[in-house]
Amino acid sequence: MRRTVRRRRGRTTAALLTAAITGGLVAGCTAGGSPKDHAQDGGHSSAPASSGAVLAVKIDNVAAARPQTGLDQADLVYAEQVEAGLSRLMAVFATNLPKAVGPVRSARESDLELLRQFHTPTLAFSGAQHKLLPLIDKAPLTPAPPDRNSDAYFRDPHKAAPHNLYLRPQRLMRAAPGAAALTTGFRFGAAPAGGTPETTRTVRFPSARFTFTWSAERHRWLVDMDGTPTVTADGTQVAPATVVVQYVRVRTSGLHDVLGNNSPYTETVGSGKAQVLRDGKVFDVRWRRASATDGTRFTTADGTAMNFAQGQVWVVLAKE
Repeated sequence: MRRTVRRRRGRTTAALLTAAITGGLVAGCTAGGSPKDHAQDGGHSSAPASSGAVLAVKIDNVAAARPQTGLDQADLVYAEQVEAGLSRLMAVFATNLPKAVGPVRSARESDLELLRQFHTPTLAFSGAQHKLLPLIDKAPLTPAPPDRNSDAYFRDPHKAAPHNLYLRPQRLMRAAPGAAALTTGFRFGAAPAGGTPETTRTVRFPSARFTFTWSAERHRWLVDMDGTPTVTADGTQVAPATVVVQYVRVRTSGLHDVLGNNSPYTETVGSGKAQVLRDGKVFDVRWRRASATDGTRFTTADGTAMNFAQGQVWVVLAKE
């Protein structure tokens, strides 16, 4: 019964989003969660970027934001820790641009380091801490907040702010850049020898948790967040082919949110341990990213490159 209710709600939300897209809801800086800076562009819409660079979208991940839209169509999803031990997602699109993605939320300082692996990516976000905004402007990326790209965003009037801001990716980019833009260093192909049978894995943040359950029927990992199956607004179960649990240093930064909570900084340059889930198995590996402009290499104990399964990849950046 719960699954039936969830799917009905999902279809209802999807219908509302479709109506919002076709009806041209007014986007941009309305009350509740909208950015207060970046005003020098006057809220105008910029022309769509040329293809060749990925689109990265910061996605809200608290209960009020779910079900999300477009998450199942991302090539890559990063899960990171934010204030108060909660989680936020960054969805990266290269091979497909869905009609809508969201809810869109604010950027974090860690995002700038993470995105350096891509060539001039477009970053869609709702805003940022005021001290971070100048760093975003100086970073080698294309910032795409709603006040600079008003016609690319809309608000769902049936959801409460700030969990109601959505992006129309095709109004930011002319076309999906293609798989070649995914300069992550990830390798895809047959699994190496070894691995341990694994049917479920849970990763915990202080105030959030992710569970991945192997589906032999779908040959995918079914995502569950905070005890609830991750189903998009149109009722699609999010199911990556590969899940990476990457253990990284998560430290305090010099930035805080409006409530005074410190914004954690997740370091993705360096090396450490990781676990790769694919084909119903877990592989213990090492990760290495020599510099911010490099991708991340994953290798087994004997130095063999760790191949991922073809399909969507989730990377959970867990505290070491």
